[in-house]
Amino acid sequence: MKPVLALLLLSATSANALDVPSGQPITLQEVLVDSVGAQSWLRFRFVAPQIARDGGTVDYEAAAEDMAHICDSFAIAYAQEYDLTADIVVVSLADRATEFGLADPDATQFFEAYRIEDGLCIWEGL
Repeated sequence: MKPVLALLLLSATSANALDVPSGQPITLQEVLVDSVGAQSWLRFRFVAPQIARDGGTVDYEAAAEDMAHICDSFAIAYAQEYDLTADIVVVSLADRATEFGLADPDATQFFEAYRIEDGLCIWEGL
């Protein structure tokens, strides 16, 4: 899986922070568009230190609510602003910045996939 276009590469800073239901601090790392088979995927990658398996305070259940919120409140607006369409929208959280496509066994990472339909994020459960 090789990204065909990197749309936004940002370092994780407080200027890129989003509010989420769990209250955990998260920051946007990058937004990527790539192809998976015949589908286009729009990936929103965030750093969320509180999901760390050692010392983290946010479990998967809370993080899943955060990812759904990010899709609804951020990803849809971003896609509209940049005139992007995708078959699948992926929201991922990692406890540290990671390089896309490279395994990092020390990192804790959560992913959820959605499709946008009628202005809403619909969970895909891939």
